[in-house]
Amino acid sequence: MHAKPRTRRTAVTAVLCAAFALGAACGPVADDAKPAGPFGGMTGSQIVDKAFAATRAAKSVTVDVDEQGPVDPLKAYLSLDTQGRCTGTLTLGVDRTVELIRPGGKSVYMRFDEAFLREQVEEDGPETQDAMVKDLKGRWVKGPVSDPDNQGMLELCDLKTLLGGFEQGASGIVKGAETTVGGQKALALTEPGDGGESSTVYVATQGTPYVLRIVTKGGDEPGTITFSKYGKPVEAKVPAAKDVVTTG
Repeated sequence: MHAKPRTRRTAVTAVLCAAFALGAACGPVADDAKPAGPFGGMTGSQIVDKAFAATRAAKSVTVDVDEQGPVDPLKAYLSLDTQGRCTGTLTLGVDRTVELIRPGGKSVYMRFDEAFLREQVEEDGPETQDAMVKDLKGRWVKGPVSDPDNQGMLELCDLKTLLGGFEQGASGIVKGAETTVGGQKALALTEPGDGGESSTVYVATQGTPYVLRIVTKGGDEPGTITFSKYGKPVEAKVPAAKDVVTTG
């Protein structure tokens, strides 16, 4: 289990379609077959496999991402479900924030803050920046889900894609102490990596054994992904027409 979130930022088009992508990669982790603990005699590998299977099968979930990317830090807070609905915020760097609504279907709506708007046309001078802010600040930009730029961002709205890099049947997981994550009891399972990097998955020990958190320390892209609100409805409502600018 090499739980390492990654970000990718693609070019923003002239109509301000922004794209972010997050993937997770997972390599082998160490087995400790002690019979004690909430999972009895299950090995670390068996626990991790069970947890990721349960998480992939969830109907909905909220993800909270806090990561240091290769260029800028990335923060995201998104609620998503298996029906294609997704809503929340993405922040790149210190203050460039995008709000996102995908109500399901073929369209996605994005609203950019002023810092983000100005950054996209910073080479065109203050007049262009002012015009961009005047036209789009506070308004939602509607675009097709099929747009390649939008697809890049929407990868973060797909749980199966988000967890797609985690391997089944990894060997050698180190089972750690019992703790709590967001008020829920959890078991820590850790993989010591190369060069001082390590990854820890926290698995719920009561009820469905969902993944509650993944923490990567060291390496080029340390960060945390927290999972919560499993099974909760996703409120992704279409914005009012008067607040929408359509592109594509």
